Amino acid sequence: MEKWDILNADGMPTGKTTLRGRCNLKPGEYHLVVHIWIVSSRGEFLIQRRSDNKKLMPGEWAATGGAAISGEDSYTAANRELYEELGIPSNRQTLKKLARIKRRNSLLDIWFINTNVESDKLRLQQNEVAEAKWVSRDEFKDMIKNGEFHNYGKEYFDTVFNKIDDLLGVTV
Repeated sequence: MEKWDILNADGMPTGKTTLRGRCNLKPGEYHLVVHIWIVSSRGEFLIQRRSDNKKLMPGEWAATGGAAISGEDSYTAANRELYEELGIPSNRQTLKKLARIKRRNSLLDIWFINTNVESDKLRLQQNEVAEAKWVSRDEFKDMIKNGEFHNYGKEYFDTVFNKIDDLLGVTV
C-alpha cells in the first residue's frame, strides 16, 4: 500500500503520513500530486489515456502524473512518474516546475518538459497507461471542450497554457 506524507498549506511535511485509499485528511492537511505536461518543439502535447482498470478516471485521457510517495519532493515525484508511466527520462535541467495549485486536499504541482520523443518509442506502464499520442494544441483544446480529456477546470488549464506559452515564448 502506497504511503503519502501529510503536508500543511505551505507544503511543509507535518510529520504524519496516510495510506492511499484511506486518506481522510483534515482541513489544512494536504498530500502532494504532480502533473507533467510534455510538449514538442512543434507545440504538440503528448497526452495519455488511463488504463481501463484504474479506480479513478478509468479509460480517460488525462495528464501524466500522480501522487508523491512518502519521502519524495515534487521534482522527484514528477521525474519518477514521467519515467514510470511513459519511459521518458528527465533531469533538473529538462523538467521545469510551472506552478502549484492548491486543491481541496492536495497541492498540485504542474511540471513541463520539452521533448520530441516519438510515440512508438514510449514505454507505457500497462497498469497505468492504455495509450499515448501527440495532439496539436487545437485538437487538445477540442478534446477538453468535448469532454474527451479530463476536465481539471478552467483555472487549471488557463495556468497550464499560460505558463507553457511564457516558457516557450509563444504569443497568442
